[in-house]
Amino acid sequence: MDVARAFDEAHALGMATILWCYLRNPKFKKDGKDHHLSADLTGQANHLGVTIKADIIKQKLPELNGGYSALNSGDSSYGKLDKRMYSDLATDHPIDLCRYQVLNCYAGRAGLINSGGASGENDFAEAVKTAVINKRAGGMGLISGRKAFQRPMPEGVKLLHTIQDVYLDRSVTVA
Repeated sequence: MDVARAFDEAHALGMATILWCYLRNPKFKKDGKDHHLSADLTGQANHLGVTIKADIIKQKLPELNGGYSALNSGDSSYGKLDKRMYSDLATDHPIDLCRYQVLNCYAGRAGLINSGGASGENDFAEAVKTAVINKRAGGMGLISGRKAFQRPMPEGVKLLHTIQDVYLDRSVTVA
């Protein structure tokens, strides 16, 4: 409620709002899988962010699905689900998983930007892959702070230009 009121105030002042909708729950790691990266759970977080009037949602790129199924096994009851959300609404393809996040942003009413992730050995390839997935899923961008700013300036600028090239390339379209 406090965040929604702050967002209303920001909108009254003509400002846009961006909300990090990351999941934080140690119980979301189950059976060797990290469901902090599940499309269904991150999609629900995105939905909540839009309902409190965020203009842009920042979310980690999903890597799997089935968080609700995993968390509703055994004695726990995390929430209601319909198995068709895994068979009819999404596949395990990375673009479909990300598209599920976009759909939970009210089909793009609030724009989805995905995080670029931590720095690593293959930053350029990972950044391009994430940008292509986000763009083809209907997202609106990628944030890559650590990948770009934890390296020498010329390399960081080159990385940002590489990501920008994906979004400017008219041949990379919504899948």
